[in-house]
Amino acid sequence: MEKSKKTTAAVSNPEVNIVWLKRDLRTQDHVPLKLAEDSALPYIILFLYEPSLIEYPDTSDRHLQFCYHSVKQMNETLTKTNQSVTECHGEAIEIFTYFTSNYSVQNVFSYRESGIKLTWKRDKAIKKILDSKGINWQQSQRDNVLRGIKNRANWDKIWYQTMNQVALTNTYSQKEEMTIDHPFTFPQEFKNILENYPNFFQPAGEKNGWKYLQSFVKDRGRNYNRHISKPTESRLSCGRISPYISWGNLSVKQASQFVVSNPNYRRNKRPFDGMLTRLKWHCHFIQKFEVECEYETDCLNPGYETMGYANKPEFLEAWKNAKTGYPLVDACMRAVIETGWINFRMRAMLVSFLCFNLDNDWRKGVYHLAQQFLDYEPGIHYPQFQMQAGTTGINTVRMYNPIKQSQDNDPEGIFIKKWVPELRDFPDRFIHEPWKATAIDLIDCGITLGEDYPHPIVDLKETAKVARAKIWGHRKTKEVRENKRRIVTLHTRNK
Repeated sequence: MEKSKKTTAAVSNPEVNIVWLKRDLRTQDHVPLKLAEDSALPYIILFLYEPSLIEYPDTSDRHLQFCYHSVKQMNETLTKTNQSVTECHGEAIEIFTYFTSNYSVQNVFSYRESGIKLTWKRDKAIKKILDSKGINWQQSQRDNVLRGIKNRANWDKIWYQTMNQVALTNTYSQKEEMTIDHPFTFPQEFKNILENYPNFFQPAGEKNGWKYLQSFVKDRGRNYNRHISKPTESRLSCGRISPYISWGNLSVKQASQFVVSNPNYRRNKRPFDGMLTRLKWHCHFIQKFEVECEYETDCLNPGYETMGYANKPEFLEAWKNAKTGYPLVDACMRAVIETGWINFRMRAMLVSFLCFNLDNDWRKGVYHLAQQFLDYEPGIHYPQFQMQAGTTGINTVRMYNPIKQSQDNDPEGIFIKKWVPELRDFPDRFIHEPWKATAIDLIDCGITLGEDYPHPIVDLKETAKVARAKIWGHRKTKEVRENKRRIVTLHTRNK
């Protein structure tokens, strides 16, 4: 945290630039920091903890802690040149009003954010403040996510051109020490939360992002394709750089160029290409959200707004609290709550089970998982959630059977037994369907179903049958079909 220090500089309104950090918490391949460094003016680097965003239902302590410790790593590098990130707790409007009143701010440099509607409204308010004072706000493009496009013509081509440009090497000159006096200090309780980052989450920061990326290309990534769907093995063989990409410890360009240029790329081309494809998908989905941030609250295809759901509160609570009676579902929910990460297949299964088998509107669970994912990125989360919930009208409807997924991807129940310890002594032949165990088996392993572990909350086959008829039937409605054409033109066509 930046200490509040007295200074005479603020009184005399010195000319400065501001770099506003958002989801770009790194010191390399950073265009706004390069622009500030190239200017003749001193600059202040700001990172904001905004109460309105902290209180928003998509945010959790783990996100804030990851940012805080990422900034700490940045400062380890920057302080060598008498520069550091000034962290402020307060609303952006108040903070920018203060700094633009107490300093002669010439430019604000930042990356363009593709966030929730609340951040978009905030940015428009900040733009008004800066415009009223004649301050230039230069927003750099992030990972070829384009603002204001009407279709995807040439998007792929431009993306590849951008990714093939050499990643920026930032250099930092020695600065005169500048103290920053501001009233936006952290409440002690909030600071304590930020400091106490649990060690079972991936460690935050630029250096740790590189460690994960390096270990992937060195050895872990060779089984990427083979293990991508498996809840246990994927924890090792997947890239595991998603939190570092989401919060900007690494840029997509840095990651993709490092993988391609690594000596191990040729011998592991297929698995490494699989990982590179997903980096492109990352940008693809953020581009969707940039164009339509209503993804967060409204069905992408308005035709699905009239589709009814049972929305039983007890089903939703059982899903959130990992007490559905389906071992793989409960294991995945417990794992992501505890560690902040599960693989994509298991994420999709959790959403599928919520929306199809438990017949809950996708909006009932979307913020819960946003809070759990350490790698939460709005542009990925909401489009993916809707895709798995079947409300886009353009994607294949996928209903993931948790029993089949368990049998295929956790055949010996290793993942289940780790995260559902009630079933640790359960016979392997019943681990996927404990309700099929005989009375003798239950006695032998000391389990009483309904007490130690719940009975299945719904009938899997029956609920899937009902959901399949509902979702496919609704897909044929006139409104869904008419909106499908608009969505395809806007989000999927490349020329």
